[in-house]
Amino acid sequence: MSARLSSLEDYKKILDDYDTWLFDCDGVLWRGDHLIEGVVEVLDILRQRNKKVVFVTNNATKSRKSYRSKFDQLGVEVHVDEIYGSAYAAAVYLSSVVKMPKDKKVYVIGMAGLEEELRDEGIAYLGGTDPNDNTLEPFDLSKFTPDPDVAAVVCGLDMKINYTKLSKAFQYLHGNPDCLFIATNEDSTYPSAAGLLPGAGSVSAPLRFALNRNPICTGKPASTMVHFDPQRTIMVGDRLNTDILFGQNGGLKTLLVFTGITSEEEIFGPNPSPIVPDFVTQALGDFRIVAEKGL
Repeated sequence: MSARLSSLEDYKKILDDYDTWLFDCDGVLWRGDHLIEGVVEVLDILRQRNKKVVFVTNNATKSRKSYRSKFDQLGVEVHVDEIYGSAYAAAVYLSSVVKMPKDKKVYVIGMAGLEEELRDEGIAYLGGTDPNDNTLEPFDLSKFTPDPDVAAVVCGLDMKINYTKLSKAFQYLHGNPDCLFIATNEDSTYPSAAGLLPGAGSVSAPLRFALNRNPICTGKPASTMVHFDPQRTIMVGDRLNTDILFGQNGGLKTLLVFTGITSEEEIFGPNPSPIVPDFVTQALGDFRIVAEKGL
């Protein structure tokens, strides 16, 4: 069963036991464009204690550089090399693991952040934000000529998803069994300031159904994103099947907060989730008690 943090001693021990702190962002640090109370103070506590702070996000709509801008706007100190996003992970997977040849291309279902990460890794792409693909016109297969250089389809959250993009991606994957099918992440939903919305996993789901094929996932809970000493690292998140499972897959201790997706009922209710975090607390800001007591 998860241990609920409640006392000063609980929070102080957690701070003492772990040198590297991995944080999800949406639902842990902020909801939409609203910072969660106490986040800045707690991150300051960690930095003052010389802890390594890393932000691990499945949000593929922004590149690491543009994500840094969001941190700045919310008044949170962060460096670009402390941010690991699923869009960045997908681009690095293609460039460093697959070693995609320079003459090959990626068809993108996604937004500008995903394109920027691919571009920074020297990977050519089409689709994505191209106006020709962001159209309300019906897709006409008889007028579509596939690009023979497309060797992968990468699918992230796309707030302008349409039948044209799905149809083109399907043609590349169905017509070429060697074409890689990559999902930046498989989150079914994501938390906005006003409530839940469909996530990247919901965008790739039609392709999975049509192809009867699962993509390679580069975001959480896959363990391809970051590697640290598991004995001294803790993963903090709000979602069981991505954040907490990601930590468990990497052999890390895990801390769940209730400011995002997961409710207390899922942990302590009559039918609890089989994914069990090591620790739970209401919000990241609860750690302020350590500073308030001068410890």
